[in-house]
Amino acid sequence: MSATPSSAPSSSPSSPLHLAVALDGTGWHPASWREQVARPRDLFTAGYWADLVAEAERGLLDFVTFEDGLGPQSAQYGEPDSRTDQVRGRLDAVLTASRVAPLTRHIGLVPTVIATYTEPFHISKAIATLDYVSAGRAGLRVQISASPNEADHFGRRIFPPISLPELQTPAVQERLTPLFDEAADYVEVVRRLWDSWEDDAEIRDVATGRFIDRGKLHHIAFEGAQFSVKGPSITPRPPQGQPLVTALAHQTVPYRLVARQADIGYTTPHDVDEARAIVAEIRAEQEAAGRAGRPLHVFGDLVVFLDDEQTAAEDRRARLDALAGEPYTSDARIFTGTPTRLADLLQEWAAQGLSGFRLRPAVVGHDLPAITRGLVPELQRRGVFRTAYEADTLRGLLGLARPANRYAATA
Repeated sequence: MSATPSSAPSSSPSSPLHLAVALDGTGWHPASWREQVARPRDLFTAGYWADLVAEAERGLLDFVTFEDGLGPQSAQYGEPDSRTDQVRGRLDAVLTASRVAPLTRHIGLVPTVIATYTEPFHISKAIATLDYVSAGRAGLRVQISASPNEADHFGRRIFPPISLPELQTPAVQERLTPLFDEAADYVEVVRRLWDSWEDDAEIRDVATGRFIDRGKLHHIAFEGAQFSVKGPSITPRPPQGQPLVTALAHQTVPYRLVARQADIGYTTPHDVDEARAIVAEIRAEQEAAGRAGRPLHVFGDLVVFLDDEQTAAEDRRARLDALAGEPYTSDARIFTGTPTRLADLLQEWAAQGLSGFRLRPAVVGHDLPAITRGLVPELQRRGVFRTAYEADTLRGLLGLARPANRYAATA
């Protein structure tokens, strides 16, 4: 199904591409921390994360995402393991982004939030605060959790175990659908709270003694299956009006969440045909949700092992697999090769309707600089990536207008 120009940002081999990087510990390969460039002793310091984001900004990337979770990392899907030879433990993604924000000027900052166990009121003001701290460069990546061990941390829900093969079955997808519906309501509450203050609600008139116009604060009065939220927020409307909402999606049920509530959907095609089919399905879901006229970026996720020589990338991946004791696998396409070959692939996939890519560095200390100093110059030579930041906000970098306040329009 073809999408309207406004709902499908232009994507062709010659169109400008958007690039993001997904930051997760020392990298996406489980043995990445054992590489010489990995800095595992610095992993839980502010300086480590500041250095990574500074490198991404040096490469003019649109934004970085920060992974997060409510249980320790595991080599087993959906349950903890007992391994001691892989990175375990995280810093809070929202707090990390807030710490890094004052040290950067242009790049977007998109932490992961878990909708299943966090309250939308808390997250709305946390991301609004991040938007203020970063002067308009905040977003969030909304995620659900159906893990039994994560549920045990809260004692509010019980989830039966789900194996990776079961995840693709209709029965499990039906079981997960309410969680994605809840996440859609969660985002709706967050968005309404961001709008609950009109842009000019703060008067700050010392002479008259009026700091705020109470008539420009609005109850959102949201009633849903899981949330009943009155509002308004305690934080004024963010600089972007609406910070970006993003989500990772692998199949129809999460595609529906992206279509209903996201500004960016991260997808995991493995070839050209899958890229084309995924874009078509998301656009169809977007139309079914009544959002066909609203901009929605569809990004492709790839894990990358990047080196100047093909054999060097292949040898490095093999060495890391040997250290891990098994071949690395991923939900996303794993690219192993040179920046030139990766640029070819990105342009080929962009021609299928993808407007950007979120790259997952296998070893962040190696592959992030390979992206910023190898891939980016190659894309610039081809005329498909910026040579300077052209906007001061994350919405601006992605060509998204600052939205009007829904309550001001009807006040």
